Amino acid sequence: MRQAGRYLPEYRDLRASTPGFIEFCLDPEKAAEATLQPMRRFGFDAAIVFADILLIPCALGQKVWFEAGEGPRLGALPSVESMRELASGAGQALSEVGQTLSIVRAALEPERTLIGFAGAPWTVATYMLDGEARSIGKGERAAAREFYYRDREHVTAVLDVLVESTAHYLKMQADAGAQVLKIFESWAEGLPDDLFDRLVLAPHQKLVARVRELGVTVPLIGFPRGSAAVAERYARSCEVQAVALDTACPLDVGRRVQAIKPIQGALDPLLLRAGGDALDRRVDDLMDAWGQGPWIFNLGHGILPDVPIAHVERVLTRLGAQ
Repeated sequence: MRQAGRYLPEYRDLRASTPGFIEFCLDPEKAAEATLQPMRRFGFDAAIVFADILLIPCALGQKVWFEAGEGPRLGALPSVESMRELASGAGQALSEVGQTLSIVRAALEPERTLIGFAGAPWTVATYMLDGEARSIGKGERAAAREFYYRDREHVTAVLDVLVESTAHYLKMQADAGAQVLKIFESWAEGLPDDLFDRLVLAPHQKLVARVRELGVTVPLIGFPRGSAAVAERYARSCEVQAVALDTACPLDVGRRVQAIKPIQGALDPLLLRAGGDALDRRVDDLMDAWGQGPWIFNLGHGILPDVPIAHVERVLTRLGAQ
């Protein structure tokens, strides 16, 4: 998953060379090296490009920075009109990510897949709206959701801009060598049914359609994290080629989704960090439940920076013995 090498000492050494995280993501040579480091160590079947879901706001004119120990911070939300003017140029504005992909694709063996990704419109919007939503006095996702209740038209307009800009960003990635594209909806959880349809499902449907209109033919993976209750409906209603599942998705739900289209997931990153016999049992349970169908073995969310390398090796050994 994203930032896949951050538990590696060689990544920490590389990361220390550039203080700003956004600047690091937009350095093609360094981002390519971060992408390739775990591939060299472990020989994974696929690499996911080192980037961040908050590069799109940068392309739309919003200031983004990371505070040490606190995470991302965003400046004032630009006007919808100004963002609309920049939306179709998002791919060009973030061309450094394309350069990263090209470097990685040239370095990878032909049989290994290169995955590109972008944050889904609602997830990116929750961060972009946070500056304006602070006045409501709630936490980030709750504030964005209440913002929608208070001003549905404005939030919908922001989501439409994000659909367009993200489509061009994903097209650029495909043109640069990405063979699969993943849509990360990190904050799909906790939404009532009607809001899931409006804020997650509908923007995903629009985004997939727009990406195809732009001529992109590579497979798409949708990841509506925290939405196991509607995962089957999502799989049937959204024209992605695979559905990624989070750590809380029951095994039987995964089987039902798998009957519709391929799945990805869903080992708990906390269990990977804990290790031991419990880790072995969960790997076996996942293999027993999903291993006979179309499935990409993966974590159910991003890897933690303090995961012991030996635990990753243990999972790979376990899988190899199956």
